[in-house]
Amino acid sequence: MSAQPSGHSLPDGVRGHPLLVVIDPAARSTDGESVRIAKDVLCAGAAAKICFPDGPEEYARALARRGHRRPVVIGDDRALLRAVALLHKERDLAGVALAVVPVGAPGAVALARALGVPTDTVAAARAVLDGTEHSLHLLTDDSDGIVLGGLDIPSGTEPEPSGRRSRRHRWKGLRGRPGKRLPGRRDGTETVPLPGPRAAAWWDRLVRTARTALSRPAAPPGPSGPPGPSEPPGLYEPPGLAALPGGRRSGTAGHRLRVEADGVVLADLDRPVRWVSVTPGDGDDGTGLAEVVVHWQEAEPPVRARARAVTVSGADFRYRADVVVGGPVRTRTWTVHPDAWRLTLPHD
Repeated sequence: MSAQPSGHSLPDGVRGHPLLVVIDPAARSTDGESVRIAKDVLCAGAAAKICFPDGPEEYARALARRGHRRPVVIGDDRALLRAVALLHKERDLAGVALAVVPVGAPGAVALARALGVPTDTVAAARAVLDGTEHSLHLLTDDSDGIVLGGLDIPSGTEPEPSGRRSRRHRWKGLRGRPGKRLPGRRDGTETVPLPGPRAAAWWDRLVRTARTALSRPAAPPGPSGPPGPSEPPGLYEPPGLAALPGGRRSGTAGHRLRVEADGVVLADLDRPVRWVSVTPGDGDDGTGLAEVVVHWQEAEPPVRARARAVTVSGADFRYRADVVVGGPVRTRTWTVHPDAWRLTLPHD
């Protein structure tokens, strides 16, 4: 890791506290120009120490040696989560005001955007200098993992690989225009470019057919009825198609889970659910509680509750916490911590 002063002789305290700017290695390789712009804006407005950690150990060492400097992360959602997790491990999270300048593909900075951080590099850097601190809730699980933005248990479907958008969004706007590319295969092999204008109409029909097939949920046995809830974010399997060995798909929809919110049973093993979502809240609702939503397979309203602790149990299940897929586990408890961390955001 290398560290260097900003090169400016501005005294500490100009437009806020002195800064420790930690530049994630992935951001440097993904978009070096945005990193340079962010660094220049920050160094022009405050006394800043710039760190280039080469790995997790140096990343942790840089934060541990921050002194009175306010840490600023330049990178994607994983870099932000890494910083929060390290400060949480130090048990000093509530005493540090974090700031982030998102750098990465749109899907890689979705968490920062959801938290209210601008994704424009200049706007985000200016928010670091001139913004205000907001207290936010977070969730911790019984393995000391953290959740900042939200948690999804995708009930019988495979988790989406990290950094890949949902099928619903990958297909959005794909209308057979030349130069566009079809969604990539799950095994990482190259995609096929769409042909030129002469074949556009043929491809347009193919894309419409594929979109319809992919967006149609599996229908439960019995009379037809209104469609179920929309596909939850972060899943690339159509609802109701559970993965089986050999790549086959079952026709059994949902997953049998027991969901308890502060000891109150919201769902039990005798009835499959489509998915469960838990969000820690933004710190402004005054309740200090997490919101729990259980989505059913049938076309009926989901069950909603607010709780301090949520326990989910059942057959081996995976869950998506922010950008990280966890599991399989048979039981996990998440607890909300009100106003547990602070993030610098733009003025309202």
